[in-house]
Amino acid sequence: MRTVVLDGYTANPGDLCWDKLKEFGECVIYDRTAPAEVLERTAGAEALLTNKVVINSEMMAALPDLKYIGVLATGYNVVDIAAARERGIIVTNIPAYSTPSVGQMVFAHILNITQQVRHYSEEVSRGDWSKSPDFCFYNTPLIELLGKKIGIVGLGQTGYNTARIAIGFGMKVWAYTSKSRLQLPPEIRKADLDQLFHECDIISLHCPLNDSTREMVNASRLSLMKPTSIIINTGRGPLINEQDLANALNTGQIYAAGLDVLSEEPPRSDNPLLTARNCFITPHIAWANFEARQRLIHIAVSNLKAYAEGKPVNIIK
Repeated sequence: MRTVVLDGYTANPGDLCWDKLKEFGECVIYDRTAPAEVLERTAGAEALLTNKVVINSEMMAALPDLKYIGVLATGYNVVDIAAARERGIIVTNIPAYSTPSVGQMVFAHILNITQQVRHYSEEVSRGDWSKSPDFCFYNTPLIELLGKKIGIVGLGQTGYNTARIAIGFGMKVWAYTSKSRLQLPPEIRKADLDQLFHECDIISLHCPLNDSTREMVNASRLSLMKPTSIIINTGRGPLINEQDLANALNTGQIYAAGLDVLSEEPPRSDNPLLTARNCFITPHIAWANFEARQRLIHIAVSNLKAYAEGKPVNIIK
């Protein structure tokens, strides 16, 4: 079996190993692949692995030997699933590998915003504390999480894990989810989406990106929020209309945003969120700690092995 990894660098910049993929036959690993290079690099391949390189129906039609696409992520919107299904191409993803890491990043953003960690570190480095007449120096609001309402949009594994962390902080957890009330623990309250945005102090996005969720955070929904509220997005950038969010931040309609994803990555220099007030952005790294990437590669190998043995797992249907 010939296997091609199209964009392996972010998963393994050199601190992990792809060798187990080579047990199934010829394996070629590219750090990065431009769209124009896909067909040349995957010609004759039975299996290809992709993280962010788009595989569309035209590419599949031009690759008659292709039988398997392994997405090196949980989200699989980079692959035309309907076209793959029509051609009998198996598509798999990697669920839950980054669940602990994403929850950790959600609260890294929340704690940075509520405690102003970056701000005060910079103030101290500038000498502002040294000049203070008091032992304690602060010039911004400091927010306690106990009793605050957090709205989780999407209660899959990462959403649920985030909810459990929030409960540990003594927060009240509301969730927009397809699960019934009977499926939820008593600490989590089910709510509709507009109710979540209207009532909650913090909104954290954990839903997949599809036609119904694209730009679900927009001017209309932002107008429901409190001026003290915070939005966290570790899901997918296009869940948010970025100009609408920038406007809401700059006008004080909401207090702050913590984002690990944007609609275009890397972002254009004119992305309005890069200069928006109280907008804290990390470069899509919630998934990228060593432990999570190690799990990702292990599951990717297991997925390919299961396919090779005729018993595929983690199939996208």
